[in-house]
Amino acid sequence: MEHFYAVIMAGGGGTRLWPLSRKNRPKQMLRLFGERTLFQMAVDRLLPLISSESIFVVTVEDQAEQLQSQVPQIPKENFILEPMPKGTASVVGIAASLLNTQDPDSVMAVLTADHYIGNEEQFTSVLRSAYAIACSNNLVTIGVAPTFAATGYGYIHLGNKISEVHQHPVFEVQAFVEKPSQEIAESYFQCGEYAWNSGMFIWKTSRILDEIASQMPELSNGLNRIRSRSGQSDYFDVFAEVWNELESETIDYGVMENATNVRVIPAGEMEWFDIGNWDRYFDLLETDSNGNLFLCEENVHVDTRGSLIFQQSDMNRGKLIAVLGIKDLIVVDTEDVTLICPRERAEEVRILVEILSKMGKDDYL
Repeated sequence: MEHFYAVIMAGGGGTRLWPLSRKNRPKQMLRLFGERTLFQMAVDRLLPLISSESIFVVTVEDQAEQLQSQVPQIPKENFILEPMPKGTASVVGIAASLLNTQDPDSVMAVLTADHYIGNEEQFTSVLRSAYAIACSNNLVTIGVAPTFAATGYGYIHLGNKISEVHQHPVFEVQAFVEKPSQEIAESYFQCGEYAWNSGMFIWKTSRILDEIASQMPELSNGLNRIRSRSGQSDYFDVFAEVWNELESETIDYGVMENATNVRVIPAGEMEWFDIGNWDRYFDLLETDSNGNLFLCEENVHVDTRGSLIFQQSDMNRGKLIAVLGIKDLIVVDTEDVTLICPRERAEEVRILVEILSKMGKDDYL
């Protein structure tokens, strides 16, 4: 496929997976499944389709060196460094602007570094279909067919089916919907007209830049200022100055909700998971007969049900974790922190991170 590029967003902090995920080792750098990190897995599944020279990574300076060391096949100059996090709209905009300068016919896939995809063959097939649709000047997003009534994801309301490409149905997007209440999520799941919003997009760089110019003129003006200094000695100074002035906004809210010609492919067999919090492990891994997950070196347990016991894999050996009479709990043991919380409150772990930050306990962050 000509002029096809991938942009991996890899600057997140993953606070809901604290205390394993930290500022100096965020979620995408962790080996949560096997020997490869989530970031390495994100690159690996692209390589059958897109060469390493056509893969770009947007991240923050603090994470760039570690990420580069994990994927030495990607050229160093393909790492785009944000001076500070400013939301996905800015990330998409700067990546699209840089790619469009290099290749005016470029088509970009916007992907994330911290998702798990079990069926990589299906993922590649969906990307091929999305590329074909994007070449006709559509904005394309990949939806995920819901497997349960999730409240932690945004949703896409499917409109009319307009075509089928490589055996993948393509729908108009009727609306993007924020994370719903449990009652509303149940109705979405039952009616079959909604897909989870995966946060993955495919479009021509020229097309998304036009949409940004129409809906986010201040961002567009900033991108043009940066672009005008390309190759000049003050390029990075202008980049930082413009970036500092930008408002933080998501691409969903800033552009996609009011864009035209938006299409969605609801991928049903991709086995996609956003490892957003500790409770998501129960959707990914097989539990024992009592619904437990024991991801630790040594443990002894009695009358324990529906619980996750996780121990940092690179800790000093010889530490036993013993649990008695617990139900639906998450226990995460790292070298300097032990987290204990109910599974139903796993989404709130970020609150502890915020409190520790206010207390100045940066050593634990």
